[in-house]
Amino acid sequence: MPSSERTLFSDFPSPVSLVNDSDAELFTLALSLIPGMGPRRGARAIEQFGSARAVFESSRRELEDAGMSGALAQSVLSGGSFDEAILQREKAADFGTKIIPIGTPPYPLRLSEIADPPLVLYAKGDAAFLSAISVGVVGTRRPTAYGKAVAERLSKDISDLGIAVVSGMARGVDTYAHKAALKGSGGTIAVFGCGVDVIYPAENRALASEIAEAGLVLSEFPMGSPSYPQNFPVRNRIVSGLSRGILVVEGAQYSGSAITARIAVEQGRIVFAAPGNITSKMSWGPNLLIKQGATLVQDAMDILSRLDPEDRAALYQRLHGSGEPASAPDAPPTQAAPPRPPTQDRVLRALKVDEGRSLDDLLDSFPDMSSSEIIAALFELEMEGTVKQDAGQRYTKVWC
Repeated sequence: MPSSERTLFSDFPSPVSLVNDSDAELFTLALSLIPGMGPRRGARAIEQFGSARAVFESSRRELEDAGMSGALAQSVLSGGSFDEAILQREKAADFGTKIIPIGTPPYPLRLSEIADPPLVLYAKGDAAFLSAISVGVVGTRRPTAYGKAVAERLSKDISDLGIAVVSGMARGVDTYAHKAALKGSGGTIAVFGCGVDVIYPAENRALASEIAEAGLVLSEFPMGSPSYPQNFPVRNRIVSGLSRGILVVEGAQYSGSAITARIAVEQGRIVFAAPGNITSKMSWGPNLLIKQGATLVQDAMDILSRLDPEDRAALYQRLHGSGEPASAPDAPPTQAAPPRPPTQDRVLRALKVDEGRSLDDLLDSFPDMSSSEIIAALFELEMEGTVKQDAGQRYTKVWC
């Protein structure tokens, strides 16, 4: 509907009559924007009445008989949410965002089957990712060096298998998972706890742009919605709802990632966990999940082996062009790397994956080597990709 037709629908006896019969998107969007409706009640109403349009065409008595309060039924009948729905659709179009109502392609069937599916999805990027075989990766916002390495390594390897990595765009494990997944063939889906046009955290603006170009940015929250704290647990049900399973990398016993794992169990998803150091509080969450029956993950093949045979066959076909299922993709032939100089070998052996070492510490460890030799070795190892420098000039070995 053009913007010139935007009026206060409540001024008319029948707001539904002003909407084109074929405009199912607008009806579902308007239903989602009614205060107090919520995804669970809205999805149930669509199921009971047959369509979002039928909900608006129902009488107050019919709506109340379906379980709505008198106030909510009156909100539906007033049609007041159509103005906001039209505005939201215009904002989405201006931002290059597609609005996908529940029950219409490409809204994913597996997401629609959870207890409280979003009534609409705001999608910026390639909506084909909604039909991808995907695995969620979640964890703490303050990972250890080990947690960073695990999130990066496993997310890259999962993506290399053709599996999309789903995460929540938060600081920490989410960010490392998205960045690593973009390097593989599976790509990544970022589920926001705010509008897709609101970047949170702000430092991930460039990453969000990259995901929108090569993957998919997704939200159930209207355009312009702030990143309220209560939105993030709500967001997590979409992360797990889209996924075959959830991989927990690091997190405390009662962390957000533990909540996501519980949601995954309720949705019938597989729970995976990367084991961690038993002396680290960041390992309590995943280690406890393993004790409770989660699949211990040491590499991406532990995840692949738990997927349904149909999923494994589809992944194999995508990677190899045949329908034969396989437990692992064929590795490409590799050439032996040339031997490193002894100085680089010594420095590399002194570094760990799960614990950073400062430059001063390394200089003290090799009294027979000059500082310029050690710095040159670190530089070459960084260029090679086997060593990385974290915040505070602490060096860690890359898990490979």
